[in-house]
Formats: sequence, C-alpha cells, structure tokens
Amino acid sequence: MALPKVKHDATEARLEGLFLPEGVGWTAAARQDALARLRAQGVPHRRDEYWRFTDPARLTAAAPRPAAPMDLSDEAVLHDEIDRLKIVFRDGVFDAGASDDLAVEGCEIVRLAEAQKTDLHWARDIYGALEAQGQTPVDRPLAALNTAFAQDGVLIRVTGRVPRPVEIVYRHEDDTSDPILHHVVRIEPGAELTLLETGTAGARFNTALEVDIADDGRFHHLRDQGRNHLRQAATHSFARLGARSVFKSFTLTLNGALTRNENVIAFTGNDAQAHVAGAAIGDGREDPFHHDDTVFITHDAVNCESRQVFKKVLKNGAVGVFQGKILVKKGAQKTDGYQISQSLLLDDDSQFLAKPELEIYADDVACSHGSTTGAIDEEALFYLRSRGVPEPRAQDLLVLAFLAEALLEIEDDTIAEGLRQRIEDWLDRRAG
Repeated sequence: MALPKVKHDATEARLEGLFLPEGVGWTAAARQDALARLRAQGVPHRRDEYWRFTDPARLTAAAPRPAAPMDLSDEAVLHDEIDRLKIVFRDGVFDAGASDDLAVEGCEIVRLAEAQKTDLHWARDIYGALEAQGQTPVDRPLAALNTAFAQDGVLIRVTGRVPRPVEIVYRHEDDTSDPILHHVVRIEPGAELTLLETGTAGARFNTALEVDIADDGRFHHLRDQGRNHLRQAATHSFARLGARSVFKSFTLTLNGALTRNENVIAFTGNDAQAHVAGAAIGDGREDPFHHDDTVFITHDAVNCESRQVFKKVLKNGAVGVFQGKILVKKGAQKTDGYQISQSLLLDDDSQFLAKPELEIYADDVACSHGSTTGAIDEEALFYLRSRGVPEPRAQDLLVLAFLAEALLEIEDDTIAEGLRQRIEDWLDRRAG
C-alpha cells in the first residue's frame, strides 16, 4: 500500500542528507531492513494514533531547530560520588580522552563504530532485531531510522555481576548537532549490570537501546536527560526478558522543548519482572515543554510482573503525555500488570493527556491501570504554611512528595538520592 503523499514527502525530506555508514560489516543487513521498514511506514505524522498527542514535526524535519548548550556550571556532576566506568560522547562523537578504559570485570564493552567493521560479532543477532520485533503491532519509524543510520553506540556483553555501574555520558556543545546513537546490551544467564545515561546528547538526538536478558539475568537502567531547554529528543528502549530475569528502568526529565521516550518490553520467559518508571518536571514560562512517555509491554509468559509508574509536574503551559499499554497474550496466566500515570498541574494553562490501555486474552491475571490529574492539595499547603514554611518551599515539598512513588522504583539508594537532589536543585533554581 502506497504511503500518503504527505508522509512520503516528509520521509524523503528526513532522509535527504542521511547516508548509510560505510564499512558496517555485520550490521549491513539490519540497516537495510530498517531502512525498508522506514520507507514502508513513513515518518510519524500527527494523524497517527500514537502521535495524536505529540506533534513529531521537530523530530522528522530535515534539520534540527538550533538549541544552544546551557551553562551547567551551577549544577553538580551527577553520580560523582559513585565509582563507575564512564563512556563519553560529545555531540554524538566518542571522546576517548574523557572516557575511561573500557575494560571492566564481568563484561565486554566495545563501540559500535569499531565492532561493525568486523564480519562477525555477538551483537549481530540483537542489533535491529528487538527493534524490528517492537514494530508490531505499532509502527515505530523513528526507531527504524535509528537502526538504519546510527553513527555509533556501545555494545555491552555482560557475563557476570559487574562490580560498578557503566555510565554513558552525553555532552552537548554544537547548536545544531543531530546525533543518532544505538546501544546493545546482552545480559548472559545469571549476570547483572547497572547502566547509567546522563546529559543532553545534542540539539536534537535519536537514541535506541536494545537489551536482551537471558534467564536469571538482571539489568538496571537509570537515565537523566539533562537540562537543555530547547532539546528535542526521541529515545527508544527495547527489552526481551528470559525466565526469572529482571529489567528495571527509571528516567528523570527536567526541561526540554520536545521529549518522546518509548519503552517496548516483551516477556518471553516465565517468572520475570519488568519495572519502568519516570519523573518529569516542566516549566513552560520561558521555553516550551512537551514530554511524552509511551510504553508497550507484552506478556507472553507465565507468572510475570510488570509495573509502569509515571509522574509529571507541569506549569506555565507545559504539556505532559502518557500512553501505556499492557498486552496479555493467550496462555500468559498469573500475569501481574500494574500501571499508574499521574500529573500535578501547578496552573490552569498546563495539560496532561493520558491513554492507558489493557488488552487481555488470559483469564488468571491481576491487571490494573489508573490515571489522575490534579492541583496542589490546598489543605496540605495550608498545613505547611501554618507551621512557618514559606509558600514556595511548601509547594516544592509537596512536589517532591508527589514524585516519591516513582523514585521508589530505584533500587540503589545512592543513585536515588542523587536524582532526588537533582530535582531539589532544579526547584531551588526556579524559586530563585
């Protein structure tokens, strides 16, 4: 079926100036397949069902809108108190001087740009494969674009319990940088890794993370998306879970003109667990803020647990979107699926748009979803003020209390405290 002209023209405009990297070795077939998917689907349009709350025009334009880097001298380095291995990308380009030695006990780390020059690699069976599977039943053309044109990324194969987190640090310096990065993680049976992502990768960026977790493997993912007000971002996480495996992911978003975070998770082994959570705070007073979390979790195994916990705090015309679906296939008995999306609107100009979904074909399940939108609790605010707490500080305390449930999804207390402090610092700057 031919694409509508509007989508065909937009797709060709986005592809203009993009070229498949040369010397891509074992990734060549996956890249060609992804390009074919993209041309068949067309770039997203506001009329597409899962884009009707978010205008993708900035993400599909031929070039990004300029976004000047922010001065972050007033911001403490996140995770600085943690012993971790750092891998630094500057506007999408690997910075060897700022990165640590990639050797670490319990895992093998190589860059995509280097590994793809070979004929064979362990990531061949994963790169683009989870993304391709995640295209059903919903098209994800920006993820296909990523697989086809990714310039670099990190390939991590975990064979044991890695003693310290691996951190991918994104640094933004070019007003018009437009990086496309693709990461692949393979967790072998019984292995465990914590992966951190921090910072703004560019003026506009498109990232994909494919995570394949074998039986009894554990993967923890913590992401801070940086503070750049004009950032435009499309991120994609695809996870496949084996028996008794664990996948946990948390994202903190402060600022950003347009952010779309997609999570696609598939249970393929029994007794597995997946938690995906996020906290977003947006103030549209000086610059626009539009934040979209879109989650699709497929239960295709017995006795698996999934949790979606998303909280957004919005003011001065900021917009928050949540689209979350739990699909329980026939035979996926004893499924436990929980989904909650909540927003705190600090004025009458902001809005929260939610589309929670359950699609269930098994009869022995416990699935629930809920979505709420509200203002600051006036009684709680009065209580704090009556005890001498100034109104701005009282409001900040209530915001932190509101976000607490999402932060509780983080297992590591040190990392959780660092992200909580990042939120407090942001609120203090806004109060100032």
